[in-house]
Amino acid sequence: MKKHKGILAITLGLSLLLAACGSGGEQAASGAQEEKVLRVGATGQSYPFAYKEGEKLQGFDVEVAETIAAKLGYKIEWHLAEFSGVMGQLETGRIDTVANQVAVTDERKQKFNFSQTYAYAGTQIIVKNDNNDIHSVADLKGKTVGAVLGSNHTKNLQKQDPNNEINIRTYETQEGTLNDVAYGRIDAYINGRSVLLAQIEKTGLPLKLAGDPITYEEVAFPFPKDEKHDQLRTEFDKVLTELRDNGTLKQLSEKYFKADVTAPIQK
Repeated sequence: MKKHKGILAITLGLSLLLAACGSGGEQAASGAQEEKVLRVGATGQSYPFAYKEGEKLQGFDVEVAETIAAKLGYKIEWHLAEFSGVMGQLETGRIDTVANQVAVTDERKQKFNFSQTYAYAGTQIIVKNDNNDIHSVADLKGKTVGAVLGSNHTKNLQKQDPNNEINIRTYETQEGTLNDVAYGRIDAYINGRSVLLAQIEKTGLPLKLAGDPITYEEVAFPFPKDEKHDQLRTEFDKVLTELRDNGTLKQLSEKYFKADVTAPIQK
């Protein structure tokens, strides 16, 4: 009888041990499944905001997003597409936000909620450096001007051309537009002031800014309008305040622009 009791005790002990191991394994698997993933859209072709160098995605907006995600315990899952496609993915809920210099506009606020501002942009005209005829939107009448399809800079130009007197040629990405201006295939190109300054320095092309920005805008992270993303937006705002206060935003800006684009533009 004692022998049977001993065998029973050993068997029961092994069962409890296996059950404990199994429970631990299930908990580990459950923990792995609960990894927080943040789906973020970008073009991967917007220097110096969100661009690829080799296989690595980098840029000012990319680093800001990655810094926030790390502090909140998220792993970023990047979704790359042209700008209009990225915004479409956000609208249909396929991604959580966009890190690609999204300007805050009344039209976009009808569809999305925005984080606090983390950068400031001005829609700027750029021309070949021997062009002394274009200084403002009024000088673009009858000219061909390049602009990125779906960008807010394109819409800003269209708003100031109600009679369609400017021939706006849209491009899927920024690549090629600068060369088209430099070699005289188009008269001007319109984009954000900060990105144009960075591109002129990087490419060394014979280009210059023409006049002052035609509009001034705030840049922020857009989120779908629902309870889940309102909570995420609140978390983003908390970290953005921290990054502004400790100087991280300014440091990242100076890394990519050699200037502080996180401070309001002086008009």
